[in-house]
Amino acid sequence: MIILDGKKTANDIKEEIALEVTSIVSSGGKVPHLSAILVGTDGASETYVNAKVKACEKVGFKSTLIRLSEDVSQEDLLAEVEKINKNSDIDGLIVQLPLPSHVDEMKVTEAIDPEKDVDGFHPSNIGRMVLNLPTYLPATPAGILELLKRYNVETSGKHCVVIGRSHIVGSPMSILMGRNTNPGNCTVTLTHSRTKNLQEITKTADILIVALGRVEFITSDMLKDGVCIIDVGITRVKSDKTKSGWKLLGDVDFENVKHMCSFITPVPGGVGPMTIAMLLKNTLLSSKK
Repeated sequence: MIILDGKKTANDIKEEIALEVTSIVSSGGKVPHLSAILVGTDGASETYVNAKVKACEKVGFKSTLIRLSEDVSQEDLLAEVEKINKNSDIDGLIVQLPLPSHVDEMKVTEAIDPEKDVDGFHPSNIGRMVLNLPTYLPATPAGILELLKRYNVETSGKHCVVIGRSHIVGSPMSILMGRNTNPGNCTVTLTHSRTKNLQEITKTADILIVALGRVEFITSDMLKDGVCIIDVGITRVKSDKTKSGWKLLGDVDFENVKHMCSFITPVPGGVGPMTIAMLLKNTLLSSKK
């Protein structure tokens, strides 16, 4: 069993990006600049955005964090997006999700200039991904591909089962794993809450990608020996064994399934760090354009 170490791999990628930024700047080029909009004071969103800002500092990017109140109007938020779209110094823009219920998330996503959409959520970029054209891939799926590639996980001809059909992970992942590329060339089954006989399907998976948000949903009786598991889920649960009183768990019962796996991502330290690394990679790509 090999642990797919997202923390180490993400740090490797950041070092590669930092070297490239140093080279670009020393030859008179532009410092990449990522802007983030944070609406409200959601704890998880604060954590994610702060991690992204720190990552920018580490690789030598400029970063701008725009904080807006929970009750900001949709019009004012869209005006802020438009201001960044027009700012030629800013290469990438992320609007941290989720947004308050009175704001239409899709309208905000569509308002972002596709050239600055380093999250890869704009319909134009999703369309280019489906057609296998150059684009910004959604950061989490891109991070998963990078992990598989760097650990030389064989994907060609394998059966990949994806659990969860979100626009952020499950749906794009099912498309990417089926593409005629490496990693890719899988036979893909996309499963979700309405799937019948899920256990029968997961037992045939050579590669299982789980993005449900349900703690330890995947158990050993749902797997075959030698499976490669990518656990995207991360849920904070109460614990009396940690100083903070909380611990992070994935969608997979890690301790009881790891002996069956050829490869497996831990939670935390698996897919999470890779998401931020790929966001930086997309921003670097944008700045070069």
